[in-house]
Amino acid sequence: MRNLESFAKGRAWKSSHWVLAIGILFVGLGCERVQSASKGPKTQAIKETAGKVAIIGASPIVQAARSQIGKTTIYDPAYVGLKYPGGDVPLERGVCTDVVIRALRQGVGMDLQKLVHEDMKKAFINYPKIWGLKKTDRNIDHRRVPNLSRYFERKRYSLGVSKNKGDYLAGDLVACLVGKRPHIMIVSDKKANDGTPLIIHNIGSGTKEENRLFEFPITGHFRIKHPLSDSVK
Repeated sequence: MRNLESFAKGRAWKSSHWVLAIGILFVGLGCERVQSASKGPKTQAIKETAGKVAIIGASPIVQAARSQIGKTTIYDPAYVGLKYPGGDVPLERGVCTDVVIRALRQGVGMDLQKLVHEDMKKAFINYPKIWGLKKTDRNIDHRRVPNLSRYFERKRYSLGVSKNKGDYLAGDLVACLVGKRPHIMIVSDKKANDGTPLIIHNIGSGTKEENRLFEFPITGHFRIKHPLSDSVK
């Protein structure tokens, strides 16, 4: 872009040719079923200088989630002993939460295994008691949707639940119910023809990117905040 701007300063008549060519290119791409969100701003990072917090843009979370497609091909809810911190099940398998865990760890450096475990140790009474546990278990606690939802709520990442597709930005996390089973997915930076964001998740046959955002009753909507990195300060 910088080269084009410099070129235009000296030779404005050639710049118009570039604009026309680019315009024709985008018209040609407009008929695709899935549209890239790159039509809008390439970053959603928002600086909050007082608290030194930034809303992490779509790119790192979504790209990290998308990188799992074709690699994670098995849905496997088996209990597995994990190293700590930074533990993970084999990449070729996992559940919906593992997609989120890997995406946040790789994309924005958040280790949910460690973060959830430490928060549960401090406030175990505030977490769901669905499984009858009397103490934390760092092998499985962060791999359970209700625990992730509670952690995100406690960190004030929660947003209102709605059926307005414009409320869901790339990189957001959405919890829902598939029947009676909790599920979690990541909002993609690609959209269906009607503008509904796609989602990236593992619902039974590995990590996939699909148009299923409003297919299930939504129970939680979260937008991750993370300390400012040097690159966005």
